[in-house]
Amino acid sequence: MISVVVPVYNEHESLQELYREISTVAEREKLDVEIIFVDDGSNDGSWEIIADLVSKDSRVQGIRFRRNFGKAAALSAGFRTAQGEIVMTMDADLQDDPNEIPRFLAKLGDHFDVVSGWKRRRRDPWHKVGPSRIFNIMVSWLTGVRLHDHNCGMKCYRAEVFREVKLYGELHRFIPVLAAARGFRVGEIEINHRPRRFGYSKYGVRRFIKGFLDLMTVKFLTGFGQRPQHLLGSIGLISFLLGNLGMAYLAVTWVIRLWDEQAYPPLHQRPLLLYAVAALLMGALMMSIGFLAELITAYQSRDEDSYSIAETLHNKKALPKNREPVQHDRERLEQPS
Repeated sequence: MISVVVPVYNEHESLQELYREISTVAEREKLDVEIIFVDDGSNDGSWEIIADLVSKDSRVQGIRFRRNFGKAAALSAGFRTAQGEIVMTMDADLQDDPNEIPRFLAKLGDHFDVVSGWKRRRRDPWHKVGPSRIFNIMVSWLTGVRLHDHNCGMKCYRAEVFREVKLYGELHRFIPVLAAARGFRVGEIEINHRPRRFGYSKYGVRRFIKGFLDLMTVKFLTGFGQRPQHLLGSIGLISFLLGNLGMAYLAVTWVIRLWDEQAYPPLHQRPLLLYAVAALLMGALMMSIGFLAELITAYQSRDEDSYSIAETLHNKKALPKNREPVQHDRERLEQPS
C-alpha cells in the first residue's frame, strides 16, 4: 500500500480536484493507495469537503486539528496514521502533480529510502524563488546532503524512515537530512511544478528566518546530537584558553610596571582585562552547558538507539534452543543449504 499524506490549510477549492487526480493515477497504474488529508485548523470549509470525500471513498481518511499547529505537526499525524509501506507527501494547492507518483516509486526502487522532488522550473514569484535557492545551497553545504530543493513538499519515503526520524517544530523540510544522518539513502528527481490556481501562499518572510534557525538546529542534531560536549566543550576550551592567555599577558605587564610605571597603564584601565575575564566566564559556562547536555543525552539514550539497523541475518540452526531472533524491519532467516 502507498499512503499519500496531504497537509491542508484553507485549500477547499483544490481538494476535490486533487483527490480526483490521485485516484486517476492510482487506477491507471493499478496502485493500492490510501489518501490521508490532515486539516491543520482550516476555517474555510476544507474539513466539510474532506468529510464528504471520506463518506464516498473508503481509501480516504481525514484528520482534523483543533487549531493550526503547523505543517510538521500535520505530517507527523499523517505518518502516524499511514498504513502503507511507502509514504508520499504532497501539498494540497495542486502545484504538485500526482502524475509524478510512478516516477517517485521507480526511483525508490533503485535502492533509495527517501526520494525528494526538485522543482527545477518553479511557478512561483521571484521573491520566493531567489531566497529559496540560496537557502537550498546553504543546507546542502552545511549538511552534506546534496539536494537542489530541500523545500519541495512532494517527497517519497519508505515507512521505516519514520520509525527513526521524529518531527517537531518546523523540521519537516529537513526530513531527508535527518534520514541521511541515520544512514538512509536519499535521492532526487526533477518534477513538474504547476502554477497555483487557487488561494495564496501561506508562507512569508518569517519562513526564511525560521528556516535558518532550524538549519542550525539540524546541523547540531545531526553532527553532535549524541556528543554535544564535543561542540560546546570545544568552544568553551578555546574561550578559556584565550582568556588565560589574556590574563597571562596582563600579569607580565603588571610585573613590568612594578619597575617602570610609565611602561603600561594600570590594569583597571586596560580593556583587555574585561575581554579576558569575559572569555574565562564564557569558557566555564560553555563547558558547564556541555556537561549538562551530555547528562541529558545519556539519559535519553536509554530509550533510543544511537544506531540504525538496515538488515539482519540469522541461521535458524545456529540459534540456541528456546531463543527467537530479534525482529527488525528487513530481516531474513537463512536456511543452510
